[in-house]
Amino acid sequence: MTQQTILLVEVDVVVRHPLAEYLRQCGFRVLEAASTDEARQVLEEGKLRVDIVLADADASGDAFALSSWIRRSHSEVQVILAGSHARAAESAGELCEEGPRLAKPYDHQLLLDEIRRLLAARERNGQPPR
Repeated sequence: MTQQTILLVEVDVVVRHPLAEYLRQCGFRVLEAASTDEARQVLEEGKLRVDIVLADADASGDAFALSSWIRRSHSEVQVILAGSHARAAESAGELCEEGPRLAKPYDHQLLLDEIRRLLAARERNGQPPR
């Protein structure tokens, strides 16, 4: 089975680096982006396959707009938004089908469970691991 790739979009380096390292220890390849613009660039270049984008909904730039763009332009990529519920209520509106699935600070086990759930659902829907 090919190693699954997560694109982690998090402005705060103090959050991003330890979380990325944790996910690497769990067996994932992790790409890091400090902004939604960097994340778009990674996806547009298409040099690296991305299975899941984990984005901070409170980040500068707009994670909800990024999520909407990914769903339109890269429908094979799953999106997990994380952040405060207040930000979700303000921004989700028409931009996103759903608000954040996870709250910050991250509970690492809940995050890992959500990633595994998304990957398993994709395989059940007939999309083989990439």
